Formats: sequence, structure tokens, C-alpha cells
Amino acid sequence: MSIKRALISVSDKSGVVEFARALADAGVEIISTGGTKTLLEQSQVPVIGISEVTGFPEIMDGRVKTLHPAVHSGLLAVRDNADHQAQMQELGLSYIDLVVVNLYPFQETIEKPDVTYEDAIENIDIGGPTMLRSAAKNHAFVTVVVDAADYGQVISELQAEGDTTLETRKRLAAKVFRHTASYDALISGYLTEQVGETFPERLTVTYEKSQSLRYGENPHQQAAFYRAPLAERGSLPTAEQLHGKELSYNNIQDANAAIAIVSEFEGPAVAAVKHMNPCGIGIGASIYEAYRKAYESDPTSIFGGIVAANRPIDADTAQMLNEIFLEIVIAPDFTTEAMDILKQKKNLRLLRTGVQPTPEARRAAWQYTSIAGGLLVQETDVHTLQADKLQTVTSREATESELEQLQFGWNVVKHVKSNAIVLVKDGMTVGIGAGQMNRVGAAKIAIEQAGEKARGAILASDAFFPMGDTLELAAKAGITAVIQPGGSIRDEESIQVANDYGIAMVMTGVRHFKH
Repeated sequence: MSIKRALISVSDKSGVVEFARALADAGVEIISTGGTKTLLEQSQVPVIGISEVTGFPEIMDGRVKTLHPAVHSGLLAVRDNADHQAQMQELGLSYIDLVVVNLYPFQETIEKPDVTYEDAIENIDIGGPTMLRSAAKNHAFVTVVVDAADYGQVISELQAEGDTTLETRKRLAAKVFRHTASYDALISGYLTEQVGETFPERLTVTYEKSQSLRYGENPHQQAAFYRAPLAERGSLPTAEQLHGKELSYNNIQDANAAIAIVSEFEGPAVAAVKHMNPCGIGIGASIYEAYRKAYESDPTSIFGGIVAANRPIDADTAQMLNEIFLEIVIAPDFTTEAMDILKQKKNLRLLRTGVQPTPEARRAAWQYTSIAGGLLVQETDVHTLQADKLQTVTSREATESELEQLQFGWNVVKHVKSNAIVLVKDGMTVGIGAGQMNRVGAAKIAIEQAGEKARGAILASDAFFPMGDTLELAAKAGITAVIQPGGSIRDEESIQVANDYGIAMVMTGVRHFKH
């Protein structure tokens, strides 16, 4: 066996001229189509057109050119099968030993904001995947390349042995089927969305590898980071790392949580996160003020944490950030002066997200959670509280100032693991009770953390109160207003306790469980 004949037809033409020239120099006959053929001819690489092989012209604007027995018999013939050999000879057909194909740019097409349905459909490749699958199926005899990164190895083995190794052909075949599966997943996802299917009978999703990770949550666990092909701008997978060590598995989890929190706010906001829970959140007139409040929320827990901002970091804020040990700082951008300050710490990771979408512009994406043998799918929680939807259920109504803090607290508590209680005051969190097995336990933690700052604070709860004990604690701590979903069969008990202590309480009708 040896590579004597190759078919090259690529949309991504990176490195293809050099690759084809090396094939020609090794005595390989090259067949090509369309724009690839034109490029090779212009580059003085010997090439024959696909029509010379099929005896049939490329028709229908190139839609039909390689879908022909002269092509697919050359790809699929089993070389050590006597019947296949006889049929090839009888019909005057020739083998194709190497296929180099990449596909119409479907992903790039649907990423365009003004893409039409007709454009998307026109960029669904048919002949390319068919050739790839034929060659990959017959990898015992045929080499198939879908990625320019593999050109070097193929040429190296060809020059050394006249052919590729079976091990290489197996590896390249597996890569082809991953590629075509991903391609089809994008197409099926796009068409499913176009026809309004929410939960189809079969779900196929695809992700691209961003990086290998040293380990997962713990050193004994292997891990890697993948991104969605159509990842939203401003999200962690599209962020640019400007400085510092590589991100770890836990860094990525925490950074994603931090970005989600600050994207809740229109005005300047900063969130500090540890173990995917906020330990301090602040809002203010400037990003400096917001960070100062986030820091003062919990100066102990922020140490070694991840900080995210929804405005560019300036020099003053950078100076304050540099006063403690942090793992990561995330922002839409950094001033030159801020970068100079923060880069003084060689291991501090700096991530630039670019412009982040406003709360109203955020779109619900699909959230996938794996379980043993299955997958849970739900929309991400991008619910935005509308002030006019709040229902006051107590005798005393919240003041304008309390309403502002209630809305702030509500935006925070949705990002805290359930059962969750959050106390806020003057645009900053003062107490956070996260992930407790009962709500009163979460309230005790938040109130204890707040200490004297609980007096005059407001309380936000991610779900309803099953009884009045949490309100009793809140009243004794000096909390003046409460926001919660409502919906318990014992709502009246909580309302009565709030009335007894003069607490203003509003209900949202929406809960924010976070498991």
C-alpha cells in the first residue's frame, strides 16, 4: 500500500498549498474541486479536476460534484477484497488513497447577526461529509484529513514510508467522525430552534476543547475545559486571559459564577466569590466604590477569592485589589495603569470579558447537568425582577430606600446556593447564609455574620418561609424589610410575624432555588 492519489477540497485553505505541493513532490496525483482547484492551479501545483474523474460536470452551483460512484468507489473499495478489485478493474475505476476535506462554514454563517434562513441552509455541506464518512469508514486503507493541524504528520509519514500508519489512520478517522457529528449537531440545533422545538426527542450538543486542565475539583480527577461553538460574548469561554497562571477547574467554576452575578446589575457592581457562592457583593456610583463595599462585606472570605466587575478596572481600584491575595480579577477591560499595577503579582489571573450584556439583553441559554447515566436540561435563570410585580403583603409598605435594597438583595440571593438567606444594607451584602438544610439555619448564619450591621438591613430569601421562625430571628436582629417568593401554605403565619414587628414584606411570586 502507498498513497498514490489524493482528493483535496477545503473551505479553510490554511496551509493547503504547501501540503498539496509536498504531496505532488512525493509523486501523489491530486484531484480537486472548485475554489481549491483554482488556488492550487494558481500556485503551480499539478491538479486534475473532479469532472475529469467522474466524466460529469459540476452542476447546480457546485451542489453536485463529488456525489458520484467514481469518487465513492475509490474511497470505499476494500483493497484486499478480490470481488471489489475485480469490479474496480471491470468498471475502469481508480482508488483514492487520501482525502483532505473540511466543510462549508455553517457555524460562521449562523454566527452572523443578519444571517437569513436561506443563507444558513445553503451553507449545509452534503458532499464533504459524505466523502469524509466514506474515507473514515475505510480507514484500513484510506487516510482522511479534516484538520490542517494534521498535515505535518501525514507528510512526514508519507515521506518516510510512502503511506501513513494504521494507528494514524485510526486516529484521523475518529477525528473525522467527531467533526461530522459536531457539524450535524450545529445544523440540527439551528433547525430545531427555527421550528420552535424546545425539548426534542433526541438531544445532540457539541463543544470545542479550550484547554486541558491539570486536574478537576481534586488532584485525583482528570478534567478539561470545553466551550460552546456559539458561546455568548461576555461569557467566560469568550474571555481573554491577559496575565497569570492557567485557570484551574475550580477557578473556571467560580469565575463563571462571579460573571453571572455582576451581569445582574445595570450600574457598577463587583462580586467576590468563593466555592461558587458570593462572599461579598457591592454596588455603587463607581467601580471603586462597588469593590470597596464588596471587600468590606467580608474581608476574611474574599482572601484567595475571585473578583468580577461589570465595569473596566481603573488604577485606584487596581491598587486596592492588589492589597490582598486574589486568584482572579475579571472585568470588561482594564486601563493601562491598572494592568501595570495588577501585573506586579505574577500569578494573578486577569480576564477581560469585553462588553457584557445588560440584564435585559441576556438570553436564556440551556444549562446541562450530568447525572449517572443521564442529563438534566433547563433554561438558565435569567429572570429579572420587575418592581411593579412586587406584592406588598404587610401593613407597612417598604420605603423607597428599602425597595432599592430589596431589589439588590433579590438579585444577589438568586446566585447563592439553597437554602439561601442574604442580608444587604447600603448597597452591599452584610450577611450570607448559603447551602443550608433548613432556612432558619441559613438565616442564623447570615445574621451572625452581619452582627450589628443586621440592624436596619433587609433580608432576601430564595424561597418561601415554611413557618414564621425566620421572621422572628430577623425581627430580633433589627431587620426592617423582607423580600421572598411567597407560596407557602403558612404564608399568613410569616405575614403576621412581620406585622407584629413592623417589618415590611414583599412577595415576588418567583423563587430562585439553586442546587
